[in-house]
Order: sequence, then C-alpha cells, then structure tokens
Amino acid sequence: MPGMVLFGRRWAIASDDLVFPGFFELVVRVLWWIGILTLYLMHRGKLDCAGGALLSSYLIVLMILLAVVICTVSAIMCVSMRELCSHHHHQVYTIFFTPERNPVPGGTQWLTPVIPALWEAEEADLDAELENCHHYMQFAAAAYGWPLYIYRNPLTGLCRIGGDCCRSRTTDYDLVGGDQLNCHFGSILHTTGLQYRDFIHVSFHDKVYELPFLVALDHRKESVVVAVRGTMSLQDVLTDLSAESEVLDVECEVQDRLAHKGISQAARYVYQRLINDGILSQAFSIAPEYRLVIVGHSLGGGAAALLATMLRAAYPQVRCYAFSPPRGLWSKALQEYSQSFIVSLVLGKDVIPRLSVTNLEDLKRRILRVVAHCNKPKYKILLHGLWYELFGGNPNNLPTELDGGDQEVLTQPLLGEQSLLTRWSPAYSFSSDSPLDSSPKYPPLYPPGRIIHLQEEGASGRFGCCSAAHYSAKWSHEAEFSKILIGPKMLTDHMPDILMRALDSVVSDRAACVSCPAQGVSSVDVA
Repeated sequence: MPGMVLFGRRWAIASDDLVFPGFFELVVRVLWWIGILTLYLMHRGKLDCAGGALLSSYLIVLMILLAVVICTVSAIMCVSMRELCSHHHHQVYTIFFTPERNPVPGGTQWLTPVIPALWEAEEADLDAELENCHHYMQFAAAAYGWPLYIYRNPLTGLCRIGGDCCRSRTTDYDLVGGDQLNCHFGSILHTTGLQYRDFIHVSFHDKVYELPFLVALDHRKESVVVAVRGTMSLQDVLTDLSAESEVLDVECEVQDRLAHKGISQAARYVYQRLINDGILSQAFSIAPEYRLVIVGHSLGGGAAALLATMLRAAYPQVRCYAFSPPRGLWSKALQEYSQSFIVSLVLGKDVIPRLSVTNLEDLKRRILRVVAHCNKPKYKILLHGLWYELFGGNPNNLPTELDGGDQEVLTQPLLGEQSLLTRWSPAYSFSSDSPLDSSPKYPPLYPPGRIIHLQEEGASGRFGCCSAAHYSAKWSHEAEFSKILIGPKMLTDHMPDILMRALDSVVSDRAACVSCPAQGVSSVDVA
C-alpha cells in the first residue's frame, strides 16, 4: 500500500499499517466500554447519595465518548483493510513464505540425458553414502552429550544414563573439560552403541574457537572416528559470528584458500589437539589398518570439513561427513577440491546450509524489493504467513517476488527504492542508481563437498494434522542452496533429531525398494 500523505509529505507509514494497532485498540476500548456499562448497571440504584448524580453523568458521558471512539477506530480499520484498486494489481505474498524453487544458474534446472549405466552407478553411490551418513550421524549426535540425548528420549533418557552420572570411570578413558562429564559419556555410549574401551579421547572443553570433540574406534566400519560438536553454547555462537574470511593454512594445490575465520580457528584447535597431543597416533597404534573419518553437525560439520582438509596430507584416505554444514564455509576452489573426500547432507529447507554473509545481503535486497513493489495489505500477508507457519499447506499457488511477466510498474508503490535505504550500508558498492541492484563486497563462500539433499515433496501439516511428509534423496549442486528460503520448517529441519529420523526412514525405505522398478528419485515417508 502507498505511504500516507500528511502535512504535504509522504510518510513511511502506509494506511494498512493501522490494521493491527487498530484491532488492539478496538479490543481494549470495547472491554473498557463493557466494564463501565456493567459498573453503571450494577450500581445505578445506589447513585442517589451526595455526588451520585455527578458520577452518573460522568459514566454516561464516558460511555458515549468510548462508543464514538470505537466507531471511529472501526472505520479506520475498515478503510485500512481495503486493497489498492488499480489496473496493475499484483498479489505478492513476499519471500517470507516462499516454497522451494531449486534455484540454479540461469534460473532453470539442468536437464541432462540419463544413461542407464551411469544412473545405476550414481544410485549405487547414493545408497552407499546414505548408509554411511546414517551410520556416522550417530557419532555427530553423540558429540552433543546428554542434553540432546535427554531431548530425544524425554521419558527414558534420564533413567538410562542416571547410573553413569554418579559413576566415576575417568581412568578408563581420556575425558577432558565440562560439567557432568559422566552424564555426557553415558549418553555417548547409548547413542553410538560402542563400549568404554572403544573411546580414545572425549573432550567437552568449550571456549570461543575451541570446540568439544571425541575420538573413537568404530569396529563396524573399521574407522577411527573424530566427531566435532555443533553449536550449543554462547561460546559456539561467537565462533559462528566470526564470519570474516581468512586464508586457510593447509597443504594442498588450491590457490584460493579463503575460509570462515571462526570455523577455521575452531578446526585448527582440534587439529592441534589431535596431532600435538598424540591422540590420532594413539588411535592408529591400536588399529593401524583403519581409515580416518571425521564427522560433525552444523558448526561441527563445517569444522569437520576444514579439519579433514588439514589432515588430508598426513591421512590421504580421510573421509568427512558434514551434516547440515553452513554454506559460508570456504572458497569455490576449496569446495571443488573437497568433492573427492567430503559428503554433506542437507534436510529440506534447513536455513544453515543456505546461510552466509552474501546470502543474508541477498535476502535483505529481496525483502526491500518486494516491499517496494507490494500493494497487497500487510495484514493479509501476515495472516496468510501465520496460517502457513502453523498448519503448513502447499504455497505453490501463491505468486512470490513479482514472478513471471507481472513485473509491471505499479501505479502506487509502497515507497520508492531509494527511500527504502535512507542510510546505505557500506557493504555495497553502488554501480547503479538503486542500492537494491548493487552487489555486496563480501567474497562468496560455499558449502563443503558433494551434497545429498533430502527434500520434502507435497504438503504436510505443521502439527501432524495432514498426511506424513514425503522426502526424496538426490545429489544436488551447491547452487540449489544459493538463496535463503524462509518457511515453517527452516529451523526444525536443522535439528539433529529430525535429521536422524529422516535418515532412518530414507535408508530403510530405499533398502526395501531395491527390487522396485528404477526411478529417478526415491520417495519415502517420514513420520
């Protein structure tokens, strides 16, 4: 809606901004009027005392004034709720409730001919890596310790690890730092299914740039597993927010080695502990034929990818599984270099694998552009978004971001683009008249390795009132995560317990469908 014109100037407040404040005031005024009326009717017969006539007159006048105010506010709300009628009518529900579009370079999806032998090889590779992800995700979850275990098992978790909390076994393994150490270790044992003797080192020492991690012998996969914990404390958040880029000190042939400073420093800390303290040497002295596997979730996934790159010179067979890693991790050259030994797993519309400084700047520009061209009343946009947030649904029928050929000039836009940024950000270099068209100065950073995407298909209810969600597993290009998608599951898809349940269903259903007819994408149900 257009900005209101008052005292000869156009203000940044539009008429449709008055709907919700007006509704709040209307509720208060109506309750106030009902209270005064109730008071007057209950005590009307007792107002024959001295001053009673004056009080009676005051209450009557007050009720009349409140009635006038209620009618005025109601009229303002009705006017504010009217849509702008013009020949160029656009229905823009904004990017806040955008369905996934699989954005790729050029705006179209890549269409490549499918060669049966190649497809079968890719499917076999996908099945193998999904099984590995399913297995190693247990270690990434175990690195969170007892809080995640209790969260996943609210009824039985405390009983299962209660005995370990009171038991001292510090002589059986190397346990360092943190509170409730034995509770942590008890949850780790239950999550991984390993024995006490299988652990080489467990550290819950937690500071800025210093992440907790564990080292264990995985006899099932014949591997030495290093699991790095994700974000769980204020110190971890500060590590996440150190988003400047620095050159990664690593032995490889890549020239452009820019990486996220905070995550790079955290990976360097774990690297020094593993090498300087002889932790890896001790592990491989016990199992010299095992290979090194590094895993982590969220912040831990980014640190695991950088750590694997640092250790690759000494351990050429190293493998890394990064679960929901941040997008803004490292340069394009390092992303391409890592595809031979790193696999990332992303669930649905998880915001973290799409999160980077450049993507945040892009989101800001997209929001401002939508606001600049939207003439749909804001209350309708917000109410529609609230419905989608609470109950889900299929928003594909709703136009977003002035898509298609409807990008005509509005007769009365909300505000001019220039007025949206009265104080321009120094992050932009203005090569055009509009700050919305400028490019950010931050270097673009990318996610690690090859990416497996578990993507939701169809509509599902937020609270399980509709049918179960459907997911497909496929290899995806990093460009599909080049924009932040905001929706009801953008945060829950990042939770490790949700990711573990999705992996359980994906692996079991794909195994059950081995004899099914070949399909390009396997759909599974996730409860």
